[in-house]
Amino acid sequence: MNEHISSAFDRDLENIQSQIMKMGGLVEHAILEAAQALEQRDVARADVVRKADKVIDALEEQVNEDAARTIALRAPVSKDLRTLLSVLKLAGSLERVGDYAKNMAKRTPIIADMSPLSGTDAALRRMSKEVQSMLKDVLDAYVRRDVDLAETVRQRDLEVDQMYNALFREFLTFMMEDPRNITGCMHLHFVAKNVERMGDLVTNMAEQVIYMVTGEMPDDERPKLSSTAIQSDV
Repeated sequence: MNEHISSAFDRDLENIQSQIMKMGGLVEHAILEAAQALEQRDVARADVVRKADKVIDALEEQVNEDAARTIALRAPVSKDLRTLLSVLKLAGSLERVGDYAKNMAKRTPIIADMSPLSGTDAALRRMSKEVQSMLKDVLDAYVRRDVDLAETVRQRDLEVDQMYNALFREFLTFMMEDPRNITGCMHLHFVAKNVERMGDLVTNMAEQVIYMVTGEMPDDERPKLSSTAIQSDV
């Protein structure tokens, strides 16, 4: 009987894990597509990203339902229960990263009507690419139960913070040079802040992977650069 329960739990967990990986792939794609749509001022491409977020939301709901059902039916304990609870948090973080990618796409039509600011689009693309790379690595760390890789992702959040603060200083310079740049810089700042928050969420995922494997959250504070930028909710 115990072997039967264990086998059923493993099948349930494998199914949930495949959903997490599918969700992660869609979120990775959304980040890159949103960044490229913004850089190229491609409103139609941005609209595809915005609409595709519904699929990510549906997958999160499915993961939540399947994980809850597995907990109810299999009554996992110890490491098995910790794994399922971690999966729920990973799915929640992925859904929120997808929301931020959608928010980037929603601002693209507005930004597309404005004059580009030299270098900022490419900088946002590089920042988005770094977050997408971190997400790919944290998903690999989750599948492989690789604590060292998860810790590497956790440390890389500092790079995203540095990119964000450098961009913010550029925006300030553009606004001081010409007040007509203020509106465009504010919209681009909201986008940059979205990407920075994606990095925070991916870092949270890395910490969750560490907890899932070891049973303990990292006992040291993650490297975090003090932000000089205004805080805003998008």
